[in-house]
Amino acid sequence: MEIEEAIKDGSLLPGESVDEAELALQYDVSRTPVREALLQLQAQGLLTSLPRGGMIVAKMDLQQLLSLWELLAELEGVAVRLACQRMTPEELDIIVRHHEASRKVVDADDVAGWQESNLRFHELIYRATRNPYLRQEVLRMRTRTGYYRRHAFAALGQIRNSFEQHRRVVEAFQKGDAESASSAMVDHMRPASDANGLTDFIVNLPKEVLAP
Repeated sequence: MEIEEAIKDGSLLPGESVDEAELALQYDVSRTPVREALLQLQAQGLLTSLPRGGMIVAKMDLQQLLSLWELLAELEGVAVRLACQRMTPEELDIIVRHHEASRKVVDADDVAGWQESNLRFHELIYRATRNPYLRQEVLRMRTRTGYYRRHAFAALGQIRNSFEQHRRVVEAFQKGDAESASSAMVDHMRPASDANGLTDFIVNLPKEVLAP
């Protein structure tokens, strides 16, 4: 459903309302299938129902956010370890070439281009795991934390830093070192590299996107 894509790409932010009637008109359907779709998104944790009716894009408090982000980082590490153990030489070559090609985006300081390249890099890894259930769970958590992670990248991260973190993963792949690759990915996915960075991220989060 397009509502899920809107949450993924940040068109809908945490706390913004989702109008069932408006969606029914937009898709020229009755409200029943729309309601069922919204309930599915609620079950996935992407939407929250309001006491007086209606739904909003789910907010998280800091404890929920950091806990889920921690789990996401660890699952990304699992994905990298499995990919390193299972990928074919052809898949490794594609990942290496994709990483090298992304240098142009880094040199241009193209944030939108980097986001697209980054998603492609991770997707190549998910496919190499040969585990669609792991991929599904990782993507679900990436969607739930997407806005907050993008905010952290904008506030604290640098494209070149992310590129160098990818380089560590790629080099470990080339050596066949699954544990080093996994460790590099977990470090890459953390919200900040140290306590000061984490504090800066928290301080800069807009209050309106956090649950009370």
